Amino acid sequence: MSEIGEIVWLDLLAGTFIVVAILVRSWFTRIGVPSLVGFLVLGFLLRLANDHWSFLSQQGFLGIDFLASIGVFVLLFRVGLESDLQGLLKKLPQATPIWIGNVVLSGIPAYLVSFYLLDLANIPSLFIAAALTATSVAVSAEVWREANALGSANGETFVDVAELDDLSGVALMALLLGVAPVLRNGDDAASLAAVAMASIILMLKAGGFVALLYLVARYGEHYISRTLKKTGAPDSILFIAGVGLLISALASVFGFSMAIGGFFAGVIFGRDPDAVKLETSFLPLHALFAPFFFIAIGLRIDPGSLASALSLGGVLLVVAILGKVIGAGWPALMTTGYAGAALIGISMVPRAEIAMVIAQQGSDLGEWAMPAEVFSSLAMISVVTCILSPLGIRWIIAKFPQSLE
Repeated sequence: MSEIGEIVWLDLLAGTFIVVAILVRSWFTRIGVPSLVGFLVLGFLLRLANDHWSFLSQQGFLGIDFLASIGVFVLLFRVGLESDLQGLLKKLPQATPIWIGNVVLSGIPAYLVSFYLLDLANIPSLFIAAALTATSVAVSAEVWREANALGSANGETFVDVAELDDLSGVALMALLLGVAPVLRNGDDAASLAAVAMASIILMLKAGGFVALLYLVARYGEHYISRTLKKTGAPDSILFIAGVGLLISALASVFGFSMAIGGFFAGVIFGRDPDAVKLETSFLPLHALFAPFFFIAIGLRIDPGSLASALSLGGVLLVVAILGKVIGAGWPALMTTGYAGAALIGISMVPRAEIAMVIAQQGSDLGEWAMPAEVFSSLAMISVVTCILSPLGIRWIIAKFPQSLE
């Protein structure tokens, strides 16, 4: 195929994805299923079709990967933008016990089951554990919003814990991406010393990066706010996205992924009231690019790995559900009743954005970090938990209205 023909083909493919993504979002919203499930399925169907007809060239895969990288940025940028760090600090005493139980009882059992029961290698087990500590606040929050309960006491607790989950998930991902290449060399004393040194270097880099971002926020916030006031839509939101992409690129200079840079860029703009007001204007960018990330995830699922992924995923799915229901629900009993605690626990079950970003970042490292069957099992867990959790939340709210109090 000629270069011009290749460009036309990529344009056709991108346009088709955008149109189909809109239709998928509309249809899945009507049936009460998160649209990301449809995007994952769409990507997997594309993989099956390409395996049969081979219509995607190397440039086609690169084009999808590029759009997916922008999708990762907008996903993590929005997570950071919606993170109210000052508000979280005020609510830490109530949210912290639930968050700690939630992360510990999700991550540690996931690692132990993966490493000892499923006989997976150390590094894939660590990636599984990190991914399963995460929570998709958007999936559950939509159901709470339908019940007009997001502002209730339990609704606020759920949002606070889910935001802490996002922060810890990003931190675990950054740490794991930094030490995984060192862990690959072995488990002897020299390797452990190298891991310790890599962790120290990573923390120093993180400190330098955060310090630089603080200076940007401290001394650049005035100029950014003034620019936002002078420019109207759509230039203002494009300006924010452009600066966010620059910060993401800067993160890669410090040895972090652009996904982590996108998260911190969102946190910086979350400090600016003028930027937060533009969050609604950011939604079209999110709606345009975020589906490409999940489509790319589906495209990476190897059909040959599905048989082993189903057995792995079945076991890990039980761990994923129980880890959140017990890990978040049990500590929540300190602040609410049994029904409210169960509601908070089930609300923490969905794994989507952060979990799949961790899986993708591990897959980028190679099979030694994220084998095909592990990647496929995590995608399966994401689909199943995002379907089951809203059903469970709606059932508890209908059966036990007091759970919202």
